[in-house]
Amino acid sequence: MKKQLYEFLFLKLMGWKIVGIENAEVKKCVMMVMPHTSNHDFYLGIFTRGISGLEMNWVGKKELFKFPFGYYFRSVGGEPLDRSGGLNKVDAIAAIFDRKEVFRLAIAPEGTRKKVKEIKTGFYFIALKANVPIVPVAFDWKKKEVNLGKPFFPTDNYNADFEILKKHYIGVSGKIPQNGFQL
Repeated sequence: MKKQLYEFLFLKLMGWKIVGIENAEVKKCVMMVMPHTSNHDFYLGIFTRGISGLEMNWVGKKELFKFPFGYYFRSVGGEPLDRSGGLNKVDAIAAIFDRKEVFRLAIAPEGTRKKVKEIKTGFYFIALKANVPIVPVAFDWKKKEVNLGKPFFPTDNYNADFEILKKHYIGVSGKIPQNGFQL
């Protein structure tokens, strides 16, 4: 029932489409979601998750998962991040990958909806540490398309790998284009 509602709202009423879901066999990955220029990007992710049937996740500080919102946040793919024991974020998130059979972690490398000159590299180092591929995901407001790219295994050469990954985002426009990271 929820899937049909999402399809009606997102695909029919709003006129969006989702492409690239053929990568469903990838059970663990870091989903590099760009551009992230608006709060509206959150529901694009929720609709994509609900329509595709793919479990997609995000992490937040463990305090967010307490009553009264904890149940809802988990139901939409949230995973509490426990950084106790001296773990940094990369190590803590890599540990989640070890515990889960399916974990597709969506991360917006821009780190904010505001204009940035550089993207954060955590997504890359999480994928390296967890030994999982990066799947580029473009939220293209101009085409009204969520585009899931092909899985890419990082090689430990960030600059060369980023040159390959950023090709997925050429010509993509966020909801607020001037806030998008300039490739």
